[in-house]
Amino acid sequence: MTDTPAVRAPLNTETEPRGDLCIRTLAMPADTNANGDIFGGWLLSQMDLGGGIFASKVAKSRTVTVAIEAMNFRKAVYVGDLVSVHANLVRIGRTSVTVHLEAWVLRRKEMLSILVTDGNFTYVSIDDQGHPQAIKRDEADFGLIRSSWPGLTRPSTS
Repeated sequence: MTDTPAVRAPLNTETEPRGDLCIRTLAMPADTNANGDIFGGWLLSQMDLGGGIFASKVAKSRTVTVAIEAMNFRKAVYVGDLVSVHANLVRIGRTSVTVHLEAWVLRRKEMLSILVTDGNFTYVSIDDQGHPQAIKRDEADFGLIRSSWPGLTRPSTS
């Protein structure tokens, strides 16, 4: 098995999102919990949708979510916030893709985006019958990883 090296996502202290924009949507009143804030499950589902789009692009096939880890709910999301999900490739395995997802919001009357949630999502490439299948990899895959994680070097082949 020739997996790419596991890379831990650093705490993003940036004021701007990093990675590919996967999905952008508006938080609406129907998405609130009993306290009137946006329900965490809604935000999680938006991240999963965006991550699935990104993972399918990387795997060049259908993908399914198999794991979510290290979720950090940092700030609340409110009705009217513009929610953007950005993806960074962490790892490509034989059949799986691990993606670090960040959810950012732009609040009304604000100029800067705010990181509200982030976590690692793992997706498995599947065939038309729903069975795991190997991911076809090429040189572009390493380019995706390197662009997501500046400073990463190619693993040695020895």
